[in-house]
Amino acid sequence: MSVMSKPVFASDFGTSYYKYGPWWIMKTGPDMIENRGYFPKISKVSAEIRGVKVREVVVGPEVSEFLESRADLSRLYYPMRNGIIERGDDKGWKVVKELVRYGLLKYHPGSTDTTGVPFHGFFVVASLAAQAPTYMYERLFEIHREINEEEGNLVRAVTIIPQPLAVAIAERAVTCVVIEAGHGNTQVTPISRDVIKAALIPLNRGGSDSDRIAAQILKDLGYSDLAREEKFVRIFKESVGLLPLNIEKSIEWTKDHPSALQSVFKIPGTTVEVDMGDKVWQRFLIGEYFFNPGHEIFESYYVRGFTPPKDTLVGGEVIPGDVSLAEAVKRAISKTPVELQSSIAKNIILSGGGFNWSVPKGLEGIAADSPTKMKFMMRELGLDTQPKMVSDPQFSVWRGAIVYGMAIGEGIKWDWRKMEGWLYLS
Repeated sequence: MSVMSKPVFASDFGTSYYKYGPWWIMKTGPDMIENRGYFPKISKVSAEIRGVKVREVVVGPEVSEFLESRADLSRLYYPMRNGIIERGDDKGWKVVKELVRYGLLKYHPGSTDTTGVPFHGFFVVASLAAQAPTYMYERLFEIHREINEEEGNLVRAVTIIPQPLAVAIAERAVTCVVIEAGHGNTQVTPISRDVIKAALIPLNRGGSDSDRIAAQILKDLGYSDLAREEKFVRIFKESVGLLPLNIEKSIEWTKDHPSALQSVFKIPGTTVEVDMGDKVWQRFLIGEYFFNPGHEIFESYYVRGFTPPKDTLVGGEVIPGDVSLAEAVKRAISKTPVELQSSIAKNIILSGGGFNWSVPKGLEGIAADSPTKMKFMMRELGLDTQPKMVSDPQFSVWRGAIVYGMAIGEGIKWDWRKMEGWLYLS
């Protein structure tokens, strides 16, 4: 397939997954690998005997081939737990560099594309958390330049876009609130043509917090060893977790109908069976915790040492880590100009894997999907809204980044004041 005049390649640096690929896979969606790296401990002698190439960092599917025991899990490194990599986090930046290299090499067509047209490098659109500091932009530009020097000119130019803005572009929304729920953070982002940065509320919680409460539930059920394996916990969460419409009523209903919910689970892809017994009502805690970790039902966990999500400092204001998602949205809207508030509140867009909840047959009105839950919570705060889920929650950022890259003219150079345009590398 011809890469046309401007071969756009999008990279979405999610807190859990790295999604990447060129514009020509727009219909099928991007490739996706875990946003992590493995730092193997293999001696040069051992590597030569086993025919293994010595590498400082391994990314992608090969990571699983290097894991030999649970002890190896300590050498796994997840650089974007909350969407931010610290300036001095050398390990984190090494992982990001290898992820970028991995994606670009997979799709790079060589000196010419498949039709014989000369290829001079991708136009890369990288998407980062809205609260990413300037040094992350600088380092990401640097990484693409380094890879060009090491691999040849894979990249012609790079630009960077905040993830919520990419979602708004994908949804063709001009004035809205985008709630982008990743694995490690959630960005509550009012937008009016561009991100209203003064109203942005980044929360230090996401899908990983549902994982944490799921791990605690596993421990309480007697599966402590399994609770230490992040990947297993995530599979358990996705297999078992439910989002309640109203947590008190959902628990009461479950206790009144003890056989209505499945309580024994054979975890897909494993040899493990988990029996929740009379604690099956805890399935609802997994979903509720992301939406409202400040609910009194979680007090018993905090008393035992389970830590709530960390607070966020926004413009000198402390946003409690356990604030309900609805309250965070209300606060963000209140920070926008009054004349914008009504139109912004009417268009609440949910995106990201943290919102990927469904309602099993027979649980209508007891369990909820994310838009219904948000509508219910916002109504309790006196705001009548109709939140909507993007059609493709996991890949909406990536698709928006592709559209953004296609729309930016090649003659628009990167402007640090506006934080837009192309930074040319070759």
